[in-house]
Amino acid sequence: MGVRRKIRIPTLVNCKTCDGSGAKKGSTPKTCGTCGGAGQVRMSQGFFSVQQTCPECHGAGQVISDPCSDCHGQGRVQEYKTLNVKIPAGVDTGDRIRLSGEGEAGTHGGPAGDLFVQVSVKPHSIFERDGANLYCEVPISFTTAALGGEIDVPTLDGRVRLKVTAECQSGKLFRLRNKGVKPVRGGPVGDLICKAVVETPVNLTSRQKELLTELAESMGEGTNHSPKQKSWFDGVKRFFDDIKK
Repeated sequence: MGVRRKIRIPTLVNCKTCDGSGAKKGSTPKTCGTCGGAGQVRMSQGFFSVQQTCPECHGAGQVISDPCSDCHGQGRVQEYKTLNVKIPAGVDTGDRIRLSGEGEAGTHGGPAGDLFVQVSVKPHSIFERDGANLYCEVPISFTTAALGGEIDVPTLDGRVRLKVTAECQSGKLFRLRNKGVKPVRGGPVGDLICKAVVETPVNLTSRQKELLTELAESMGEGTNHSPKQKSWFDGVKRFFDDIKK
């Protein structure tokens, strides 16, 4: 979608008192007598000739004998200005936006340069970005994870229904195609990748605790209801068996 943001920046603008010339009103800069207005001088040392910046006018080609009191002969003064910057959709941290003619004024009444705004994207409370893809964690209840179901998931285009398969484990990834970011320089839209985080129920009533106890007893030990747990304990047993050898 993109957005607009106002920024307030310091910048150098042409002095209005001297129109950027640097000379006091009613006077004009004079041609430098050292370089003849060339801005450079040639120094001869034996067979060698070296060209360097004029030490009198510092390359300007002119000298100001009566400088402007407002800009002190610089021809520019510092001001603050507020710009309304259009941020296109899909920009990422490090991208630069060029604003033509919004830079600092040139010396001696020269045209203003360009302003480059470097983008820094703030962290989001839900999404993490990696290129065109977005990532987020989705909390899933214990019962939904076990039995399956549907939950609402936020996307940049609004809410969508995510189908959770039965026996979903914490850490399982669900990919929603084309629900990521559209790159600012073109290319395919990224995906939204949701990581399931199964929550353990809290604040249980006495009846709920009884039901969970009955469930645990019905499942028993040594069953295939917790394959990861079983494989983990098997690995622990092998670890201690190897130590005893």
